[in-house]
Amino acid sequence: MSKSYQHLNRDERAAIAIGLEQGLSRRAIARRLNRSPGTISREVRRNGGKRVYHPARARQRREARRFRQERRLIADPGLWRRVLCWMRKGWSPEQCAGKLKAMYANDPKKRVSHETIYAHIYAYPRGGLRTELIKLLRQSRKTRRPRARGQDRRGQLQDITPIAERPKEVEMRAVPGHWEGDLIKGKYNRSAVGSLVERTSRYLILVRLDDAKAPTVHRGFVRKMKPVPKSLRKSLTYDRGREMALHKQIAADLELTVYFADPHAPWQRGSNEHTNGLVREYLPKGTDLSGYSQADLNKIANLLA
Repeated sequence: MSKSYQHLNRDERAAIAIGLEQGLSRRAIARRLNRSPGTISREVRRNGGKRVYHPARARQRREARRFRQERRLIADPGLWRRVLCWMRKGWSPEQCAGKLKAMYANDPKKRVSHETIYAHIYAYPRGGLRTELIKLLRQSRKTRRPRARGQDRRGQLQDITPIAERPKEVEMRAVPGHWEGDLIKGKYNRSAVGSLVERTSRYLILVRLDDAKAPTVHRGFVRKMKPVPKSLRKSLTYDRGREMALHKQIAADLELTVYFADPHAPWQRGSNEHTNGLVREYLPKGTDLSGYSQADLNKIANLLA
C-alpha cells in the first residue's frame, strides 16, 4: 500500500492497463503497484471500466476533473459559503468534503474534495480572511505541506487488516459498535491521552495513559473498553502509529477487529478527528497531559456527550 498520498502517475496508469489486459484483478494490480485496491478500483471505474480503460485518456480526464474542481468554489459562491459556515463551526476540510459527498451523492457539481478546499484557502492573498481561514484548520499552518512527505518514519506494523477490508456497514454507520481511535499528544509528545469514538452515536471515551508506548496503550484501551457491552464492541479503526504495535492483543482481549486507515488519510477516521478538535478546547496543544486524572478526562468526555 502506498506510503504517501499521491495521484497515479503516467507509468502507473500504463501498468494498470497492462494488468487489465493480462486479466489480473484490481487487488493484484494494487499489490504490484504498492497501492490501495480502492485507488485502482476508482481509477478503472471512473475511466470506462476494464474493457475500455486507456491510460492516456484516464490522465486527460483526471486533469479535466482537477481543473473543474479548482474553479468550483469560485464559480459557486453559495457552495463556498456553506463550507466556510461548517469550518467556523469547527469542521475540518475533510469533514466538509465528506458531508457534501453524502448530501449530493448524485450531483457531482455540488461536491468538492478536501484538497480543493485546502487549495482554495491557501490561494487567498495575505490578509484578514486568509488569516482567519488558516486558524480554522486543525494544524493552522501558514503554508500548505506537500502531499507527498517521503518515507513514513513511524515504523511498519505487522499483520494489519487494512480499512479496504472493513465491511460496508461500518462505512454506512448502520450498526453501532464500530469505533475510531487515536492519541492526543501533550507537550513535546511526552504525555498522551487515548481517544475512542463510537461512529454511530459519537460516544467518546478518553483514556489516561502514562506514556504512548504500545504496552501502555494496550492496557489503557482494554481497561476502558472492556466494560462496554460486547455487542457494542465490533471494530476499531486506527491510524498506523507505533502505539498500536500490540493491536492483535487488543483485538483478542476486546473480541473485536482492528482496521487500519491508509497512511496520511485522517478523513477515514473523520468522527475521531472532529472529536479530537473539540477535546483540544479542554486539553490545549502544548499542555502537559500527565496532570489530568482519569476522573478529569471522564468529565470532559461527558461534557462532549
